Amino acid sequence: MLLKPISSQFWLSTHTLSPWGIPDLLFGLFLIGYAGTGLGLQARDYLTSLIPILFGFLILYSLWFMLGAMSIWFVKIYNVTEVLRGLLEAGRFPMAAYPATYRFFFTFIVPVAFLTTVPTEVILGRGELIWTIGAGLLAIALFFASSAFWRFALKFYTSASS
Repeated sequence: MLLKPISSQFWLSTHTLSPWGIPDLLFGLFLIGYAGTGLGLQARDYLTSLIPILFGFLILYSLWFMLGAMSIWFVKIYNVTEVLRGLLEAGRFPMAAYPATYRFFFTFIVPVAFLTTVPTEVILGRGELIWTIGAGLLAIALFFASSAFWRFALKFYTSASS
């Protein structure tokens, strides 16, 4: 696969898609729609939130991919992914609910705020443009960082059988 004329990162990320997450996605969309009707959200509110949601997706993808690339050196990275999964659970609550130290950590160290709080603020009409721009810049930077890290990790790949 590493010799094909397609990006190995792209191929690795897309060659196997599992349908088992579709029910969770549909249930999440239902909950957003249900809560949105209760809050009186309009279609434009949902559309404007798509941009920070896509940025959040790209941030999350980049973080997961960098962790996955570490499997070239470390066989058992399950514990690391569980730590990230646990940190992402912090996104269930608004960043304003945390003390300043935690807000800093969840914004700049592990960017949970850009995954959850920024899209939520935008859909509610309380988002600030600077945070959306910051999410976009972070998403682009992390994506390029994950690509660079993947190319770096490939230099150490020997093969599955050697």
